[in-house]
Amino acid sequence: MAGDSDPESEVFEITDFTTASEWERFVSRTEEVLNDWKLIGNSSGKPSPEKGEYTSGTWEERSQDINFADFRFSITHHFLQQEYVEDEGKYKTEEDAFPLAMEDLLCMNNDFPPRAHCLVRWYGFREFLVISPGANCEAIISESKCNLLLSSISISLANSGCQVPMFVQIQQRWRRMFAGECQGPGVRTDFEMVHLRKVPSQYNHLSGLLDIFKSKMGCTLSPLPPINIAIRFTYVLQDWQQYSWPQQPPDFDTIFGGEVGGVEFGKLPFGACEEPISELHLATTWPHLTEGIVVDNDVYSDLDPLQAPHWSVRVRAVENPQCLLGDFLMEFFKLCCTKESTEDILGRGLTDEEGKDTGDISSALSKLTEPAAAAPISKLSVSNMVHNARKHIRRHRHIDESPLNTDVLNSILLVSFHPSVPQSSTGDKTNQEKDSDYLKSAPSDSLTYRLALCMSLVNFYHGGLRAVAHLWQEFVLELRYRWENNYLIYGLPAGPPDLRCCLLFQKLQMLNCCIERKRARDEAQKMKDGGKESTRASTASTSTREVSPGKSWDSWSDSDDEFFECLSDQGEMDGSHTEGEKNGSKTKPDGRLHPSNNMTLLNSTEPLYIPITQEPAPMTEDLLEEQSEVLAKLGTSAEGAHLRARMQSACLLSDMESFKAANPGCVLEDFVRWYSPRDYVEEEVVDEKGNVVVTGELSARMKIPGNMWVEAWETTRAIPARRQRRLFDDTKEAEKVLHYLAVQKPADFTLHLLPCLLHAAILKLKEEGESVHSNLHCFYSIIGLSVLFCFFLSIQFSAIITQARSLKAKFGIGEGDNWNETEELKTFVSTLLEEPEVTVLGAGQGPAGSIIHRLFVNSQRSALLSPLDEDLAHAVKSEDRSQSGGSSSMSAFPSPAGREFLLRTCVPQPAPYSKALPQRLFCVLMKEEFRLAGAFSSDTSFF
Repeated sequence: MAGDSDPESEVFEITDFTTASEWERFVSRTEEVLNDWKLIGNSSGKPSPEKGEYTSGTWEERSQDINFADFRFSITHHFLQQEYVEDEGKYKTEEDAFPLAMEDLLCMNNDFPPRAHCLVRWYGFREFLVISPGANCEAIISESKCNLLLSSISISLANSGCQVPMFVQIQQRWRRMFAGECQGPGVRTDFEMVHLRKVPSQYNHLSGLLDIFKSKMGCTLSPLPPINIAIRFTYVLQDWQQYSWPQQPPDFDTIFGGEVGGVEFGKLPFGACEEPISELHLATTWPHLTEGIVVDNDVYSDLDPLQAPHWSVRVRAVENPQCLLGDFLMEFFKLCCTKESTEDILGRGLTDEEGKDTGDISSALSKLTEPAAAAPISKLSVSNMVHNARKHIRRHRHIDESPLNTDVLNSILLVSFHPSVPQSSTGDKTNQEKDSDYLKSAPSDSLTYRLALCMSLVNFYHGGLRAVAHLWQEFVLELRYRWENNYLIYGLPAGPPDLRCCLLFQKLQMLNCCIERKRARDEAQKMKDGGKESTRASTASTSTREVSPGKSWDSWSDSDDEFFECLSDQGEMDGSHTEGEKNGSKTKPDGRLHPSNNMTLLNSTEPLYIPITQEPAPMTEDLLEEQSEVLAKLGTSAEGAHLRARMQSACLLSDMESFKAANPGCVLEDFVRWYSPRDYVEEEVVDEKGNVVVTGELSARMKIPGNMWVEAWETTRAIPARRQRRLFDDTKEAEKVLHYLAVQKPADFTLHLLPCLLHAAILKLKEEGESVHSNLHCFYSIIGLSVLFCFFLSIQFSAIITQARSLKAKFGIGEGDNWNETEELKTFVSTLLEEPEVTVLGAGQGPAGSIIHRLFVNSQRSALLSPLDEDLAHAVKSEDRSQSGGSSSMSAFPSPAGREFLLRTCVPQPAPYSKALPQRLFCVLMKEEFRLAGAFSSDTSFF
């Protein structure tokens, strides 16, 4: 006995009951997912969904992968986001309440939702689960596998207590076949489907479908509870031949020669090259019918669409319709992706000749910058060289070989450069500037903006890439001609380059600044030469002019832009005057503008004069970036910092020289009082006699050893602005701009012009959008994201506006005299493109309904009158007449493209004493599809 009680001596046979099959693991994993998503317990108690909430509400979904052995499934939870608050137990659930899904089976607020999951449309659920095979897995076709999955979900629902309906997707995906189950306390609903390619003749009407529904319920009650019926017929209109084409007809008198959608230079075309609306779907609905009220069998039908109480319409647009504006943008965008240079496009023979002339031009430029030229300026001018090169080019280029027609080229140059040509302005100027800032474009009345439009038109209509390269070449030559002949470039605002605009616009502004400076310098030189002649004739007049306290004629001629590249009068600067100018003690003031209020010099009683100074050099964004890089490369050492400060103080040195020349005997404190008043600190003190006097001194910043201002003041001389070296070398900067433009490849300059073209497209969209009342505010709110995004969005919105214009033409908006009807139609048309389905007010008797009816009548009439479709027209007419029992009203509409019947009731199942539970059958009858989706509930407690 002792041995038997020893635990070590006992031997047990161990059986592992934890081993589970793959099927059991699958069921267990499904239950885990339901627990993780908190789908356990009673799901009832929520309020019924509002009418239309399935379409306007937000649907959410979440997914999880589960495996059945090595076969992967995905379980997805679809549910409608609903916000509700339980008010004093109003929605308090009962223990034996029906599941939420059973309540949804009978709800009539969201029948036939236009945009929802197919199970939502067939069963009216607001929440459900779907188990479907993985992306690369085979479809569940075998009946045994389908039954195994149905058994699995049945066990999972029973074990977890989940009341959310669960479906399994079976058969091929395109068939959209689902089988499922929903369980509640003592109740169960089975979901079954039938899918056929052809409609059986005995079930091609309501009577046959009612027979199926009754036989499936198998209810023995007499009489049967009333069956609620909802019917929806959908008619499709595809024939638009009898309606006016929405595109403007071509103008054969223009330079385009009758191109469809062609416009003059300076504008963008708009419209569609094809009908943008492919189909119009009319859904006629009878939402609440009962058996016995309506007759629909193989002999007769009461379902006249004109008598349907509810109409709704949806339109199907052509996918990616061919629109003129979109084609323009796309073709121009392709230019930005080319890799050829202008030499490759126009031929190397032409560019070789130009290269020879360019060498001569560069040597001429080097001589132009010298103080004196050995030859006359007229023979060395760049314009002379350019015109000789142009003549040489034209001699070697035949008229037929020119990429761009001469008339077209002249028209473009007239539109671009001539100031008197009126340009169309679209939209409010404030909005235009705002759009320009977003896209870093250019003002809509500028030369750059017009050039972008002309480039796009030339690319689309007049030769493509070669013509664009030719136009750019001529554009650059025109700019050089204007620079050499002192002709301002029109279409550009005055002043320095606007850094908010595109770089090309800034370059043209810089060139205009150079031309302005050059013109002013030449005019000042002429006036100075005239002044010298007047001086020889009348010395007294000159003396009077010199002592004038205001800004005299001499000061104006000195002030702005007459500067020395090299000081040719260096002899005047040397000798006895040099030391005096260094110390600021020159006796004769020069370059004065006007006195500075009541200020006087600190070391004398002379008034302090504001000097005439040089304007700072204008800069484009690329020059600023280059300057920043150069300054950054100097490093952080003391020597680098000192050199950086010297480079940045060129303007300060110039102003100091001008100040010394205008105020002989001045000191640094005088300059600081004018130039930087905050660096001169004044305070009131009491002197020895008890008087209150104001004294001042430089700020602490100015007293730091090695201060740049102090060093600069000690080294500068008294030189008026007109004799200083120019801060802005207009000749050099102009040639840099022209060289920058001349070496641009087509991809480069079209990329510069792309924001301007997009700017023009936006303004065009805004103009056309307002004409059709299209809602484009979202486009303008997100326009600043990126140029590429705006590019594709512009194409998309051009298609939308074109579709709106097409619908507007078809519904005759603007033709009627009734203002109320016109406004109603405008709202209807604009909503058609924004909503998936739009309700027709008044159904077939309202303004929109009458027009839709007329559209179908005209379509049917054209089909009947077509000689090619006589047999089809006769068949349609006979079928309509048979369906309507001889009534001619049905001939206005073709045969329905789809018929949907929704049957539902509450009957006790499976026994007469069972609970009355919801039963539902959704039927879809189409030309090549017959689908039945049934939900049949039964009592599992009393059966």
